[in-house]
Amino acid sequence: MKRVLITGGAGFLGSHLCDRFIKEGYHVIAMDNLITGNLANIEHLFKLKEFEFYNHDVSKFVHVPGELDYILHFASPASPIDYLKLPIQTLKVGSLGTHNLLGLAKSKKARFLIASTSEVYGDPLVHPQNEDYWGNVNPIGPRGVYDEAKRFQEAITMAYHTYHGLETRIIRIFNTYGPRMRLDDGRVLPAFIGQALRGEDLTAFGDGSQTRSFCYVSDLVEGIYRLLLSDYPNPVNIGNPSEITINQFAEEIIALTGAKTKIIYKPLPKDDPKQRQPDITRAREILNWEPKVNRAEGLKLTLDYFKTVLAK
Repeated sequence: MKRVLITGGAGFLGSHLCDRFIKEGYHVIAMDNLITGNLANIEHLFKLKEFEFYNHDVSKFVHVPGELDYILHFASPASPIDYLKLPIQTLKVGSLGTHNLLGLAKSKKARFLIASTSEVYGDPLVHPQNEDYWGNVNPIGPRGVYDEAKRFQEAITMAYHTYHGLETRIIRIFNTYGPRMRLDDGRVLPAFIGQALRGEDLTAFGDGSQTRSFCYVSDLVEGIYRLLLSDYPNPVNIGNPSEITINQFAEEIIALTGAKTKIIYKPLPKDDPKQRQPDITRAREILNWEPKVNRAEGLKLTLDYFKTVLAK
């Protein structure tokens, strides 16, 4: 049985990856220090003999006994509300944590995949964003702690690949949504759904003309799995190229929930990207991957999940 270590394993994406690798017949070791993760996301796995959980901060030395075939590094605060509150931890998990895990991968001869992000493109001057675009990032702005942590993470991962010959994979994740997101994580989708379900007005920033592209979590997990098992070491965008303005998205949420609310506007946060749309040509060509779940279907599944959360 192949063994995989998934850091951030109690988080939104990490927990779905734990499910997928269990389903594929792997022995899964989840690691999380629970500063943004939640054990409720993986409690259904604790009864399985092929699942282990380590409560550990990967910014400190990481030891995992036995063989490891794969390491997936998904540990990091990932929403603005989290990384603005935890700036040092965000930088440390992207730098020290990645370094520790690369050392572990080297010693175990494990294949290493990092969760990078569309935020490496910053507030992009190129649209849609492809993997050859170097980005437009403010390194000392409030979002810089996350953006630069991820950019460093890519750089050190590629250095281990070229210098040590380590097998590495880099995924650049665009906006993803689905069950197990936190209602209070500050991102637009849970914020809008939470406000609509509570009968509150929906809060848009700026004039609402900025765009986002939303990928359902099962599609993302499929892309991650395919990339891990591919032989491609360079960054690959995984996301849904279906682009929508924040205003249009707010109207969709209002219609979906039947809420009797309106959209109100607040100032745009500093360095907030005005456009987000992945160019997924590389994923299509190399991984034979593209998203399958349309937004209407994915939003309904996500809304049903959030209704159960609010009912508790």
